[in-house]
Amino acid sequence: MLPLLHIHHIAIICSDYVRSKQFYTEVLGLRVIREVYRAERQSWKLDLALGGQYVIELFSFPTPPARLSHPEAAGLRHLAFAVSDIDATVRHLTTRGVAAEPVRTDELTGRRFTFIQDPDGLPLEFYEG
Repeated sequence: MLPLLHIHHIAIICSDYVRSKQFYTEVLGLRVIREVYRAERQSWKLDLALGGQYVIELFSFPTPPARLSHPEAAGLRHLAFAVSDIDATVRHLTTRGVAAEPVRTDELTGRRFTFIQDPDGLPLEFYEG
């Protein structure tokens, strides 16, 4: 068996670096670890943490191609964040102008969840519990 330890990070390419940086830091509250501009690639790389754990690399490139982001498209379905209170999470998002889907209940676990989209349409889930 391959001795995997845990997921190290998730890489996201955004179309508007300033807008996505604001979303992930100010709306979601992720903490900036390091921000680097790579001139040779005309690309920003922003390392973000959740709590004390490095979780997301946010990249910008001059003209990234569009990608399907619907939850049922082949490939990455969505990113999910655990939250302790789904109602408080929805209120927080709403006050920052982010629309959440209606809260649903997972029929297998009985836990409540909702989805939003990041500035590029990447589905993000908030899962209570």
